[in-house]
Amino acid sequence: MLKYLDTKVTFQEFPDEISLCINISNCQFHCKGCHSPELWLDKGTELTTLELDKLIKSNKGITLVGFMGGLPNDVSSFSHIVKNQYNLKTGWYTGLEDIPYGLLLENFDYIKVGPYVEELGGLDCPTTNQRMYKIEGYNRLDITNKFWK
Repeated sequence: MLKYLDTKVTFQEFPDEISLCINISNCQFHCKGCHSPELWLDKGTELTTLELDKLIKSNKGITLVGFMGGLPNDVSSFSHIVKNQYNLKTGWYTGLEDIPYGLLLENFDYIKVGPYVEELGGLDCPTTNQRMYKIEGYNRLDITNKFWK
């Protein structure tokens, strides 16, 4: 079961998109220097299809729904709904080192992988260990450099 703490509409998490970012709680990574340690706790509102519908309908003008955390299969299921019922793009931020084997890539337009390593910096640092991929069919294109200043 996915729970989320809050949502934000952003313009920088996914390139060239107006993104409804859903901050999933119960993160298991606990990265040193994490900007949102409140997401480590297992609390918040359960993310259901009805709740997702409410969030999307109350945020007119978005072009993408981004899941900030969560388990691969759960996020993939919700991404499938977003793409097929709402015709919106989808993205996923995960602390996993790589895209999990068997993940249905067709459910995603963007996937960010990699835990936050304080010494290496976030996506906006050329030294980062994190990678942002644009998913095109069954291929992934590394677009991390789009975040570098």
